[in-house]
Amino acid sequence: MMESQSLLLGQYLSLIDFCTCTNTYQKYAKQINPFPTKSESTKALQNLCKHIVDPIIHHFGQEQFQLTYGFCSKDLKRFLEQKDPVTGLKNGRVAPNLDQHMAHEVNRNGKYYCDRLGAACDFRIANVSSNKVVDWILDAHLPFDRLYYYGIDRPIHISYSDSHSRSICTFTASGTPTTKGIEAWIDLAKEIK
Repeated sequence: MMESQSLLLGQYLSLIDFCTCTNTYQKYAKQINPFPTKSESTKALQNLCKHIVDPIIHHFGQEQFQLTYGFCSKDLKRFLEQKDPVTGLKNGRVAPNLDQHMAHEVNRNGKYYCDRLGAACDFRIANVSSNKVVDWILDAHLPFDRLYYYGIDRPIHISYSDSHSRSICTFTASGTPTTKGIEAWIDLAKEIK
């Protein structure tokens, strides 16, 4: 198993990088198996790296690239949904039916956590505003499925699947998805579909 855990998913990042990058994993590492159980999930992560992550790292540099959320295993999902016993705050936000972080993993009923399939990650580029990174992603015509823009100094969520829907949204202060304020990006994404 250790050999597959050190598997290079693309030119730059390994399965270990994708599965152990979250703060929640770091906090509860001894209690979490962070790795995929389905080979299809690993293949989806490889496709995400090949088509999205590798080009971004190649352009901005590996030293600048900061992966903040990669693959979400069933164990990690469980801990993200729990509250920290000291602070009383949830360990994180998780929307497995929407966000593609669980790739091709299935629940106990054999259903995919996210029917969109594919895979997703959240990342930032050090010393580069997230709006400039989104501009570059669109200019480079990367075949993303979903892109969530959380703000100028926040990580970007991006996914890859066979659908390449190039769907972009941002969020209101209360966390509601919206396209208000990013119409130019949406128009550009539609032009390059």
